[in-house]
Amino acid sequence: MFDGFELTTIDTSRGNIRLRRGGEGPPVLLLHGHPRTHMTWGKVADLMSPSFTVICPDLPGFGGSYVPPDTADSRHSSKREKAAVLVELMQRLGHDTFSVVGHDRGSSSAFRMAMDHPGAMRKLALVDCLPIIEHLERADWKFARDWYHWFFFAQPEKPERVISADPLGWYDKLSSDFMGAEAYDDLLEAIHNPSIVHGMVEDYRAGIRIDHIHDRQDREAGRRLRCPTLCLWSKRDDLQQIYGDPLAIWRTWADDVRGFGIDSGHHVAEENPSDLAAAILAFLRN
Repeated sequence: MFDGFELTTIDTSRGNIRLRRGGEGPPVLLLHGHPRTHMTWGKVADLMSPSFTVICPDLPGFGGSYVPPDTADSRHSSKREKAAVLVELMQRLGHDTFSVVGHDRGSSSAFRMAMDHPGAMRKLALVDCLPIIEHLERADWKFARDWYHWFFFAQPEKPERVISADPLGWYDKLSSDFMGAEAYDDLLEAIHNPSIVHGMVEDYRAGIRIDHIHDRQDREAGRRLRCPTLCLWSKRDDLQQIYGDPLAIWRTWADDVRGFGIDSGHHVAEENPSDLAAAILAFLRN
């Protein structure tokens, strides 16, 4: 994976960002989900790199990137803060405009980038994602049953204690079968680091404390996504089962949105990288 890519760390005004960069062509930023690192994108990045310059960072609070400082409202872990630092990162790499692909928690940061920095966005692809306010306002007993970790992670201190007491007990479905040995080892290092565990949990606290407020402010002001948007979801995950048609929801936030489901479980970049890459490439090329 990441054939011909450079592994490097870039200094930003908020802290260091670890990333891999490779390929040729228009720039595309790939943002991972929880509890992954940038390594989840390896197979997809290789399929995209002949046509695009691909940048895969660890999100702030994850992997080898800086852990945001704590505040009572978790604002430094908010998607607004992460979006701002990722735009700064791309500018430091020489890219004032670019496309963004996000999965899971990375999609939330990607969505916020497109809302807050529309001038930087060429195209936006969101995988297994809705705006955080849509998740919370539509939450029912099925959401509470299957996505209970959203509310557990919102609690102070206890989530970190539980996870760090037995990281592989908490993340009991991790396997190198799909992600590969190097990505698996990278992830093991992350989940055994209490500081990174805290950073990942704070990403969820920010969702409950402040991110939904930013979403509501956008909705009340009538702000919408201005760039072409692709919405993808994993057919063997439960986004569609819980919420119905994700496209119908995204059409209330974007004028130019299209999308479909992919035959995969939740970690689609690892489980079905060929179909995911094909969908992204077709969208970016048109």
